Order: sequence, then structure tokens, then C-alpha cells
Amino acid sequence: MPSALASLLLLALPCARAADLALPAELFSPLVAQKILATAQSAQSPPKYPQYTDRAEGAWEYFAPDTWTSGFFPATLYALHARATLCPSAGLNGTDWVALGQTWAAAEVPSETHTGVGHDVGFLSFPFALELEIDPSNQTAIAAVNNFATELANRFDPVVGCTRSWDTADPTDFQVIIDNMMNLEVLFVSANLTGNQTLRDIATSHADKTAVNHVRPDGGSFHVVDYNATTGSVISRHTSQGYADNSTWSRGQSWGVYGFANMFKHTGNISYLETSRRMAAYFLDNLPDDGIVPWDFNAPLVPPRPADSSAAMVVANGLLLLSQGELSLSPPNKTGSDYYTSAAIQIVANMTALAWRPEWQSLLANGTVNNPQLNNLTGIVYGDYYFVRAGNELVSLGIATCNGSLTGTLPATPTASSTPSSAAPSASDRAASGAGRVAEAALGVAFAFAFAGTLLL
Repeated sequence: MPSALASLLLLALPCARAADLALPAELFSPLVAQKILATAQSAQSPPKYPQYTDRAEGAWEYFAPDTWTSGFFPATLYALHARATLCPSAGLNGTDWVALGQTWAAAEVPSETHTGVGHDVGFLSFPFALELEIDPSNQTAIAAVNNFATELANRFDPVVGCTRSWDTADPTDFQVIIDNMMNLEVLFVSANLTGNQTLRDIATSHADKTAVNHVRPDGGSFHVVDYNATTGSVISRHTSQGYADNSTWSRGQSWGVYGFANMFKHTGNISYLETSRRMAAYFLDNLPDDGIVPWDFNAPLVPPRPADSSAAMVVANGLLLLSQGELSLSPPNKTGSDYYTSAAIQIVANMTALAWRPEWQSLLANGTVNNPQLNNLTGIVYGDYYFVRAGNELVSLGIATCNGSLTGTLPATPTASSTPSSAAPSASDRAASGAGRVAEAALGVAFAFAFAGTLLL
């Protein structure tokens, strides 16, 4: 980061105590574990998995194991094991969360080799990858990760350079969705187990093509890109779950922020960090004044567009991962790291104030599964998973304590009165190449806060 620009940042936006931001108390509420345990103890027979709730009472609706979301609830049980380890005084150690996670993941095993979820085997692998963090010798988990990685690798086309997302009636129509950036993780986990470099090569090829063809110059993204499988050329760019073909669906954008930050974590390739920054800048610059993440950033305000708490929780985790990427640079970009962390905290706070539902079976409401199908205003299993994960990450990184207070030093949240709006850099400036991009991305976050209005804390 250029020293002059760094100095400007430090003069304009002096650091302050973490008390200038606040985490929602609900993030570490006893209800988190209580509600998840109640769901875990209500296992279905034959096995089914919660995906989303109804809109009225917040009761889970259950789906067959071979569904793309089935890995999230057992992964949430592993996340509570992680929290019990991080927070031994939180009273969570009376439950064997790992055993529950293993039990709930078991029905996924047949999907390792016979599945209809296609590219989403990466999501199915989550609980098994988490098991390996606890017991690296667990053969069931090793086999699951490797089998799921093989399934995903078999969907790779070297002409297109990507893994196929959705199957189509016309095999030359090769569809790739932005969500698939998240599924690449299983390729790296398996590569670390087996030493299979081809899996890493597939992941990097897919990410490279996605950065070029899904991400717009302004940092927004297309949901779906159709390729010609014969020539590898792009046929069309459109949406399936967003407002319009040229709009930016917020959950897809959040998958991108996280996915490219994760690619940088695994490869050290700075281009992935830069892509994550651009997508994060778009996300934060396009938040409305109330700070609530909408279902689609370009959807009209009339009738009121629904929020998406799941997109908010995914991007919060993505911003924390991006923050760690900034700290891994040499020298570390502490300024950028602090701003991304602050952005994550603010999003979690705003969305929790809107969506926390003590009486529901899910932790959060106001999730949008698929707005074109009018599936919105629900609890969503992956929104809950990333909500728990966000709390864990903040504790693990030493940013928060287990009672929800913040520690250390974070940048103060700028206010409209202290930050001139005319000074805000444009999206094109932030996307411009050069060494200043790190600091410019940090400024993007800072000025997003400048327009955040009243905080919903």
C-alpha cells in the first residue's frame, strides 16, 4: 500500500477502541445452542434435513438427504463443537456435538457416489471436512471428502475450463453459476489428503474463468454464465434467482466474496484477493441506508424488496476471510483488514436486529431462498450455519469474547458528518490496477459505513 495513501487513511479515519462497534447479544445467546440441539434431537425417520422454515411460525421444512443443503445442519453441529472448545465456560460441553454431527451426516454417505445435486457436492462435504479437523484419521470422513471431490472433478470440462453447475438437456449448453465458487473447497481438502495436483488445477481454472466471465467491471456479478461446451465461448449471461439478467443477486455476490477470498487463502494468488476486494466493495457500496442486505441489489424498492439474512451471514464470513487475507500480505495491510472486519461486524449486527426470532426453530428469519418462486421471509439452514460461524470466527481471531464483547482495536465507524461524501472513491477507481488497490478497497468499506444511517444495534 503506498505510504502517502496509507497516511491519508490514518489521518482521515483514526483508529478507536472496539467499543465503537457492538456485536448483537444474540450471536452468543444460550438460545443458539438450545434451538439447534432441539432440532438435532428431533431427527426424522427416514432421515431428512432442515432446509428452510415456513413463513408464519418458523417451523423447519425437511428434505431428502440428496439435497444440496443437507450438509449445513450437521456442519452447524460441528460449529457448536468448535464453540464449546473456544468457549469452555459457555456451558456447551454437556452435549457431544461431534457425535450428533456424525449421526446427522451419516445419511449423506450414499450421495458420495450416487447423487443428483451435481456441483453442490462441495456443500455436502462440509461436515466431513469438519470431522477431519478434529480426527484427521477418520476413514469415513476421508472417503466422503475424496468421493465428493471426485464427483466434482468429473464435472470439469477442459474446453470450458470450469466445472458444470446444472445439467442441461443440450449437453453443449454448459451452465456455470457463481455459487460454485464455494464448492471448490472440497477439491483443496481432497488434494491435501491425496496430493492430487489435478484437483488444485481444476479449482484454479474454474476460479480464473469465473473471475473473467461472472464478475463485472464494477465488481457486481452475474448469477449464471452459459458456455458452449464445444468451443468454450460464452453464449449468455443471465439470472435464475436474481431480479434481472443484469442485476446483482446478493447471495451470489456473497458466495463470490467468500469464494475468491478462499481461493487466495489456498493459493496465495493475489488476483483472487483483488477479485474478492472488488466484489466486497460492490456489496458494501450498494447496501441501502438502513444497512439491511436486500435479496437483489438492483430490485425495485416498490413493492418492498425482501431482505436476505443468509446472504448477510455468508458475506460476513467472507469479509472476515478477506480481512485475514489482507493480514497475510507482506507487509500486512492492517488498515484494510480492520475495515473488512468492521464491515462484517456491522452487517451481522444490522441483520440480527432485523431477523432474530427467539420463538422460531431457526435462529434467523428474513431469509430469501428463491424470490422468483416467492420463497422468502423464512429461516434458512445455511443462514443459521454462517451466523454461528461468524461468532466462532470472531472469537477465534481474538476480536470478540465468548460473552459477545469486542476486544482489541478496530477502526471507528465513520459518520456522515465526519466523512465528506465527495471524497468517496468511485467503483472504477477501486477496481483500477496498481498497488493502491488495497487501500482503496479499505476506503470503499469505510465510506459504505458513512452512508449506513442509524445503526440497528
